Amino acid sequence: MNDDSSIAHLAAILRAEAAALAPGDRLPSSRELIRRHNVSPVTVSRAIGRLAAEGKVVTRPGSGAYVAHPVTRTTESADLSWQTVALGDRVVDESGVAALLTPPPEGVIPLTGGYLNPRVRPDKHLAQAAARAVRRPDAWAMPPLNGLAELRRWFADQAGGEVTAADALVVSGGQAALTHAFRSLAAPGTPLLMETPTYPGALAAAKAAGLRATAVPTDAEGVRPELLAEAFALTGARVFYCQPTLHNPTGATLSAERRRQVLDIARANGAFVIEDDYARYLTPHAPAPMVSMDHHGTVVYINSLTKVLSPSLRLAAVIARGPAGRRLRSSQLVESFFVARPLQETALEFVTSGAWPRHLRAVHADLVQRRDTLAAAIAGRLGGVELHLLPIGGHHLWVRLPPETDEGALVEEARRCGVLVSPGRIYYPAEPPGPHLRLSHNQAAHAAELSEGVDRLAQALANTPK
Repeated sequence: MNDDSSIAHLAAILRAEAAALAPGDRLPSSRELIRRHNVSPVTVSRAIGRLAAEGKVVTRPGSGAYVAHPVTRTTESADLSWQTVALGDRVVDESGVAALLTPPPEGVIPLTGGYLNPRVRPDKHLAQAAARAVRRPDAWAMPPLNGLAELRRWFADQAGGEVTAADALVVSGGQAALTHAFRSLAAPGTPLLMETPTYPGALAAAKAAGLRATAVPTDAEGVRPELLAEAFALTGARVFYCQPTLHNPTGATLSAERRRQVLDIARANGAFVIEDDYARYLTPHAPAPMVSMDHHGTVVYINSLTKVLSPSLRLAAVIARGPAGRRLRSSQLVESFFVARPLQETALEFVTSGAWPRHLRAVHADLVQRRDTLAAAIAGRLGGVELHLLPIGGHHLWVRLPPETDEGALVEEARRCGVLVSPGRIYYPAEPPGPHLRLSHNQAAHAAELSEGVDRLAQALANTPK
């Protein structure tokens, strides 16, 4: 036998002997094992070493090897409380975002969600675009760090104005874009102005970046410019986050005049405007982006393809000029290097094909029909519930509940009645002014299910104690 097999053979013999002995009993001495098994001292030493590593024996220098006592496994649960002290107080509440992304239980109608209904999602055309994309010669090569030139040029054209491909950075979806923007444009501990109510994912990203969200009220036409100017003056903030087209959750769209006012106010305060244009492709009536009106690098613009194509096509562009653009590119590089090339190639194939305009027409027709169905059901079946406005497109309607309504109790009762709704409180950085719900029409299977969902919500409202 070679040395390794001799060691294994002797270890097996000693393992069996140890099993037959009581804990604490002594194994034969090394000299005895050498004589008995006709092996070298090295073989004996290594065989005993194996058993010691297994916990079968313990060795005592100058005395020998002894059968080990069995290890008593404790059933006490691990104490992880020390981590609370080590982590500090920067807790990020992800529950609002998680609730929006969690599929409904079986039999529950979703009046929630922010992605296209699977019936409208262009899965077939995306698959075809992906098949073409991966056949490109460099499909699996490393892409340019800031994104494919052709894709950046496409995003720049969508933004308009003075934007060029060099200003665009391709990132992994709108949420990643927000994270990069917040971390790059504002230092931890500083204020960030945000419309109120606003997107919970933005609130969570701001908290994760260590920023202090300061609310700026809105009305049916979007953010109120006079209150934005006052907030800048009071806080000294240098960043304002907004969704000027189909604001989430209210659905408001800023007029051209208000857009100019917002830019003028930010410019006067030496501040950035983060324009989150997440819903640009969810309406045929979207105004020109604010970035197209910007000549001084005030606007950092975010345009995502995820909402209009697929939740798994996580791809967006951040457009910024000057030092802000360099900081954003650095943030992307140190966090994730770049977006996977096959995903970029797939998106480029799709948006430059004839399938893109056809898909947009289908999406717009579907969303308008769903919006009107939901709005009519709310007006006809939810007494005392007030629709904030009828938006020009998008996925959501924002409703004000009767002031005496217990919003949390209603949301839970709605779930028991078989309908899922989003509570208004998750859209506010501070205490909400009253009970609200965001109702989405994009996830229900069809118009009849939308109507049934509102019927169940009406029942829940009737069951909720005032």
